[in-house]
Amino acid sequence: MSVDIMVKKIDEKGKVFGAIEEHGVKFIGLWFTDILGRLKSVSISVSELDAAFDEGMGFDGSSIKGFARIDESDMLAKPDPTTFQIIPWKKRDDVVARMFCDILQPDGSPYEGDPRYILKRNLEKLREEYDYTFYIGPELEYFYLKDDKTLEVLDEGGYFDLMTLDAGSDLRRDTIVMLGAMGIKVEASHHEVAPSQHEIDLRYTDALTMADQVMTYRILVKEIAQQHGRYATFMPKPIFGVNGSGMHVHQSLFKGERNAFFDPDEEYQLSDVAKRYIAGLFRHAPEITSVTNQLVNSYKRLVPGYEAPVYITWARRNRSTLVRVPMYKPGKEEATRIEFRSPDPACNPYLAFSVMLAAGLAGIKNKYELPPPTEKDVYLMSEEEREREQIETLPGSLIEAIALTEQSDLVRDSLGEHTFQNFIMSKKVEWDRYRVNVTEWELKEYLSVL
Repeated sequence: MSVDIMVKKIDEKGKVFGAIEEHGVKFIGLWFTDILGRLKSVSISVSELDAAFDEGMGFDGSSIKGFARIDESDMLAKPDPTTFQIIPWKKRDDVVARMFCDILQPDGSPYEGDPRYILKRNLEKLREEYDYTFYIGPELEYFYLKDDKTLEVLDEGGYFDLMTLDAGSDLRRDTIVMLGAMGIKVEASHHEVAPSQHEIDLRYTDALTMADQVMTYRILVKEIAQQHGRYATFMPKPIFGVNGSGMHVHQSLFKGERNAFFDPDEEYQLSDVAKRYIAGLFRHAPEITSVTNQLVNSYKRLVPGYEAPVYITWARRNRSTLVRVPMYKPGKEEATRIEFRSPDPACNPYLAFSVMLAAGLAGIKNKYELPPPTEKDVYLMSEEEREREQIETLPGSLIEAIALTEQSDLVRDSLGEHTFQNFIMSKKVEWDRYRVNVTEWELKEYLSVL
């Protein structure tokens, strides 16, 4: 470790201890995720923090989905001092803070099954090979429900509706205030298309910071809803017959202050780097879909007719496409970006950002050609028209997506062998549990006639 890095780490630790003293923090939550993106936490008292910074806090890795086998279960959670934040929604007298952790082996080496480490490794490779910074700006949609037992919505509003009796608006406002208190910047928020569906858009930042922020955002939205006696869900398709919830991911590559996606002299003001990046997402979209859309339920959203992308096309204005190039501020370098529209908010952001980046970089490295944009509504095209224009589709089920991922060297390299194998195994188990279940639809469809 260089002297500069050591000095920076010491300085960050000093800031943490200063904030602890200033705010009277009593407990620290050490946060990390399993391979499916489920948030985990180890709570320690302030007196244990110095040791946690130096050595990490031990825990049983065999009890965490996709982590170690029982014969290699000892793991260490080492807090990242740059992620320290007071948890503002806690109402008790004892002040609580949190930090995200890096998961280490007992010898202090990074644990290859840690999703945060996987993203850090991919970002380091990006810096070494291209000197780029990967910026992300996600739009996470979710539903407010009256409780977690029913699908009773709080309103009948639609896209951008402003309603005097919209209970969700108050919940959303309180959530934005709490996000600001945790240093997470919000660009906009609004009511989405479906009843009781909402969206809060986070201000773009580097991919690692954003993955941490997505994890914080999801737990915060649910906590604020619970405080109001309501329930918030990021389930991709909780309600039949209305739009599901997506996580459109705006992304760009910067070299210093310059946006590598911007070229004022090119058509659409997209550089060759941007076009090849989009082409990489195109070519590899089917094989990364199990990571960006990891649930059986995810594929109930990815169907024609509910705005979610199904066909692998790109455009500037057409919102039925997989990739869109937003034109809110044409000609502005900083605003030039691409929007990948298939992911949903139930994914593991560390892994999803990793495979999206890998797909885009494959396009850049191998100089993939980008096909012309598709500005007409693909949903209205006949099957013959789509075949004529060589428009392919995303996988239609989890097992189809997993079969494609299993053959993908790109995903294997991006996730690493350990996480790749554990992810595949976990998803096959989920599919088996789903396919042997007798659903309510089957009973209604068959029981009375067979």
